[in-house]
Amino acid sequence: MATNGVNGINGHQSVVRPLKPGVFAPIPTFFLPDTEDLDIPSFESHVALVAQAGVGPVVTGSMGEAIHLSPAERATLVQTARRVLDDIGLTNVPVIAGTGAGSTRETLELTKQAAAAGADYGLVIASGYFAGALAGNREALKAYWVEISKKSPIPVMIYNYPGASGGIDLDSDMITDLARECPNICGVKLTCGNVGKLTRIADEVSQASFTANHPRQNASAPFLVLGGFIDFLTPSHFANAHGAITGLANVAPRSIAKLFQLSEAARGDLSLLPEAQRVQGIVARADFTIAKASIAGTKYLLERLHGYGGLPRKPLPPISATAATALWEHPHTQDLVKLERELSGKVVA
Repeated sequence: MATNGVNGINGHQSVVRPLKPGVFAPIPTFFLPDTEDLDIPSFESHVALVAQAGVGPVVTGSMGEAIHLSPAERATLVQTARRVLDDIGLTNVPVIAGTGAGSTRETLELTKQAAAAGADYGLVIASGYFAGALAGNREALKAYWVEISKKSPIPVMIYNYPGASGGIDLDSDMITDLARECPNICGVKLTCGNVGKLTRIADEVSQASFTANHPRQNASAPFLVLGGFIDFLTPSHFANAHGAITGLANVAPRSIAKLFQLSEAARGDLSLLPEAQRVQGIVARADFTIAKASIAGTKYLLERLHGYGGLPRKPLPPISATAATALWEHPHTQDLVKLERELSGKVVA
């Protein structure tokens, strides 16, 4: 029997699905071609595909076109993801939901609604609409995450993505300050692509003194440092980072999970490092190429590989036919597809 657990009732947290280091996929939202209504069967299929490959789902984020969704649609997707995970026996896999909005008030409302729908963790980005006023105001930016983390019924993660927040880019000092001062913040996703920033934050939170002096509000929700791209996963393991939330995991979840496993194991056995580096090279090249095609490109590749994907919700344009063909035929894409098929047992390595 599927269950849609409700988290954070009456302000009391009840996290039963631990947040662990790993790799996560920001799940696209699929739409019916004629009406642009939610395509729930495709969403269900994709959540199951990704999760069964060992990749955690993140719903209603940037890849999920959250900005194009109503609050009711967001809640439906959270509920659906939770039900799918339960139905396939992955009852301990958490659902992370993007809950950022234009105002602090609306962000809190969306976070509470996500928790009620079954989300275990929230992923919170700053709105870029008033970036001209916010970007240079450290006190206002800090106050945003402080208030949300204090009032949220579930742990929340900082989402640092300048490209989707009007150029707002938190530095490592701001993020480590928030980590120290806000016990209900459970990590950061760095889609700024700043490797030095990731290294500095990971070093800070990996110290024994950080754990001792700044315990989390919920022991199941440690502070994770996650990249927003997958092209630095192996080196980031050696800098004490914890994984990545990466759009490429939608296209090649087995390859991304394998890369994480190899990178993690190589820290204890350096004989595994050459194989981790080989896989990292394939993945890094594909990430560079496919990320440039954005949401529409990822959906096209899913359509090509699995028969679902469809178009973004307007006004986001589809990928052109010429660009789609070039993306599919690109050597970086084909090398990744080959690796994914090898890992799935569909072709002989």
